[in-house]
Amino acid sequence: MTPSNTVPQPLRAFFDAHPRMALAFSGGVDSAYLLYAAKTCGCDVAAFYAQSAFQPEFERRDARRLAEQLDVPLNVVPLDVLAVAAVRSNPADRCYHCKQAIFTALLAAAGAQGYEAVMDGTNASDDAGDRPGMKALVELEVLSPLRLCGITKAQVRAYSRAAGLFTWDKPAYACLATRVPTGTPITGEDLNRVEGAEAALFALGFSDFRVRLFHGAARLQLPGAQMAEAVARREEIRGALAPWFENVMLDLKDR
Repeated sequence: MTPSNTVPQPLRAFFDAHPRMALAFSGGVDSAYLLYAAKTCGCDVAAFYAQSAFQPEFERRDARRLAEQLDVPLNVVPLDVLAVAAVRSNPADRCYHCKQAIFTALLAAAGAQGYEAVMDGTNASDDAGDRPGMKALVELEVLSPLRLCGITKAQVRAYSRAAGLFTWDKPAYACLATRVPTGTPITGEDLNRVEGAEAALFALGFSDFRVRLFHGAARLQLPGAQMAEAVARREEIRGALAPWFENVMLDLKDR
């Protein structure tokens, strides 16, 4: 497939109208494709990555790898999200306060480089009613080209695959804060435990899973197709996660 067919016309029209953009770049499927599309369409685009305790190391590696492949500047913006009381206390609308903090920092960093408009990778499949963080994006006037152009998650993956992006089949990933039950204060120690446990589980060959905190224990959420293997390898899993969790439980509900 030619590059012209990997970027649909509505998205091309968006970049014609917005020739200079900063991208809130996470290294995930959506923002990776958006970075490719902007570059392909001749947009003067720069990527800004918010580095916080909520983002695992592999996301930063993926972000840097793709930015290098596309020859786009990657600006890493350090951010102490746990310094924000409304984030650290982990209320039901934590994501709203987190997005406010992150995008305020990204807007400032982008503005310092002369980028007046910032975009993110929200797509047309994302449900605004289920995402408090999207309210923050609207308030801060962050643009979401994929959503504005009606491009769904499935289409993003298809276009990404045609473009040869290694992110095309990358599993959806929510930030580490989502592993902590709402109402339970978030600590750096707990985030490190979760990140370490998930890295260990991934190294064992499992994928598209979550390790959630449950009264100090690890509650594993796996796709149904991986349940039997997890049970068969339970001792191996317990050993791999032992540095971070003494107790490990398997949630029988299909992730």
